[in-house]
Amino acid sequence: MLFLAGILSVIDRAALNILVDPVRQDLSISDEQVGLLQGFAFGLFYAFMGLPMGLLADRVPRRNLIVAGIALWSVATIGSGLAQTFGWLFTGRLMVGLGEAALGPAAISLIADLFAPERRGRPISVYMMGQGLANGIAISLTGLLVTAAGAGAFLGVPLLGHLVPWRIVFVVFGSTGLIVAVGLLLFTREPARHMQAAQGPARTPGAAEAAYLWRNKAVLLPLYFGFATAFVVAYGASSWAPTMLMRAYGATPAFLGKWLGPLSILFSAIGPLIGGTLLDRSMRSGHTMKRFAILAIAPVFALPSVLAVLAGELHAATVLVASSNAVFSVIGTVMFATLQSVVPARMRGSSIALTLVLNTILGASLGPLMVASFTERVLHDPAQVGWSIAFVCAPFLLIAAGLYAMARRAMRRAVERGDGECAMLLIGETPR
Repeated sequence: MLFLAGILSVIDRAALNILVDPVRQDLSISDEQVGLLQGFAFGLFYAFMGLPMGLLADRVPRRNLIVAGIALWSVATIGSGLAQTFGWLFTGRLMVGLGEAALGPAAISLIADLFAPERRGRPISVYMMGQGLANGIAISLTGLLVTAAGAGAFLGVPLLGHLVPWRIVFVVFGSTGLIVAVGLLLFTREPARHMQAAQGPARTPGAAEAAYLWRNKAVLLPLYFGFATAFVVAYGASSWAPTMLMRAYGATPAFLGKWLGPLSILFSAIGPLIGGTLLDRSMRSGHTMKRFAILAIAPVFALPSVLAVLAGELHAATVLVASSNAVFSVIGTVMFATLQSVVPARMRGSSIALTLVLNTILGASLGPLMVASFTERVLHDPAQVGWSIAFVCAPFLLIAAGLYAMARRAMRRAVERGDGECAMLLIGETPR
């Protein structure tokens, strides 16, 4: 059920990436306004509510929190499909972000309580695979729905028959989310929490978490900012790559549904399996530091995808664009599992929430907007959006790799000295 919820959480925001030009034309808006809808509108509440949702996930039934979040973002997605103005659609995207802020912290916290440390890699990879597959599924389903709607398949269907294709996509995806929310409520249960014994007097919610982060900042700050920097690329490139293929190579929604969607699904399935398998093997062999090496190297493998504008041929460019799904799935799987190993059990939800906050502020909010602004204000040509992706995203991948390398060095020094809370938790999970 978390796998399905993860798919829907990405589909509801990714559909817009394939519908950029129809939405622009229907609402008479610019590329920069689309960039705001792709990132900032979704990210504002997602970031603002991320930490409160993480703290809630550590204190209230996580299943109920997830169900409420799915219901909210699904209703907001339906509302987005009915939007008549930029402001209306912007508000709908805000509500999508608010609902989706509940999923990540609660889901990873649930998994951490369901599986022992040496067995968490694959379960987390299954959950992450859902989010990775969702981008490809969104492309395929959106292409299919747009093509079917254009051929009149929804004529006469109540509530849908009078809508233009891009609106039908949002209403269908939002309605599907409501069904999954009901399924979670009826068929899942809340597992027992494996909490450490409380120590010391009660503190203000968030105070202990902030203090732990500050005490271990040499490891945690580059770890968090490396992840956020990588996802500037994940959000920025993926938001505009379908439009780049259409504008630069003449791709159609039907082509994207036939080729980019399935290829994205394939790479998204491969990535989490690789990440989860590498994690579990390194844990069983006692090489817990290998996860930091994976994180430091992985961003470099995404460089070909952001340079797809140089491919010169539509199918080759499509393969390069899709390949990034594997890379970012590996990064996400390894990052989430690493955090669960270097923070106390009482911080499992809030530690994930902080990644979502930073990823949203730096990645989801700024990534799509920076690409759009570079296209409009520097290149002055919508057809050159592929070059905007390359110029904006390639440097961020190298910065992410450097930050992860810093986290690795800091953790290695702490392990060698035998001090530092993060190092002690990591050493404590090493099989003896």
